[in-house]
Amino acid sequence: MSNNINYPKTVPAQKQDKQPGLETLMNPKPIYENKEYKGTEKLKDKVAVITGGDSGIGKAVSIAYAKEGAKIAIIYLDETEDAEDTKKIIENIGSECLLVAGDIGEEEFCKTAIDKIIKKYNKIDILVNNAGEQHPQNSIEDITKQQLERTFKTNIFAMFYITKKVMPYLKDGSAIINTTSITAYKGHKTLIDYSSSKGAIVSFTRSLSLSLASRNIRVNAVAPGPIWTPLIPASFSETDVGKFGSDTPLGRPGQPEELANAYVFLASDGASFISGQTIHVNGGEVFNS
Repeated sequence: MSNNINYPKTVPAQKQDKQPGLETLMNPKPIYENKEYKGTEKLKDKVAVITGGDSGIGKAVSIAYAKEGAKIAIIYLDETEDAEDTKKIIENIGSECLLVAGDIGEEEFCKTAIDKIIKKYNKIDILVNNAGEQHPQNSIEDITKQQLERTFKTNIFAMFYITKKVMPYLKDGSAIINTTSITAYKGHKTLIDYSSSKGAIVSFTRSLSLSLASRNIRVNAVAPGPIWTPLIPASFSETDVGKFGSDTPLGRPGQPEELANAYVFLASDGASFISGQTIHVNGGEVFNS
């Protein structure tokens, strides 16, 4: 399969005032789909639950999974316009998509969400824990108790909540894929709480993989580098957004579409002997841990 996508080297300075941000307000829009990508039924008849699947990385993964034959359930916060657009794309592919809106940082909502998904599809084969939030601060002294708790509720507590609710429905051969971050490995001077929560996801992935190995349920992670998603203009200053991704070895930010194949691989039978691992998709940074 050829790839003739022209990935932009830079993005214009811009800012959004609300997290997790809206794709519709971004310039340029993220590239969430390779139109030349043709699925080969790697995930035929599977049901995939994807948190944060309305936009960004989650949107790209949702579309790629649909092309591979999966039915999709997207859990998102409140970005209805983005979510409806993603659902429309998935349905145009010929698959099904269920949208469930709410705060995954609340355990009771996670139970309600999974109950709705089971009622519609009657099974779950793949869980992608992808939703996250970040709030840059210049100093640890500026990170309030409220921000610290909010970041961890969304980024790691929610993974526990959702995974616990999904566990009764997973079976031999099921897969869990968690989105961590390059910041878990190299840190980030203005994202101390976010980086810490992403480090927790790496440990969560490794520990859960050991716990579920006897059931042949695989648990892996993807660690994105700087990827052009709504979270970026919703987090950083205009100046920082204008420089976003320029310090990668490849000299540009990544696009959501460029991560989708990693998630497809980890969910497929092609990764049947891989668990507890992290795939780094970061524009050329090398990590040995």
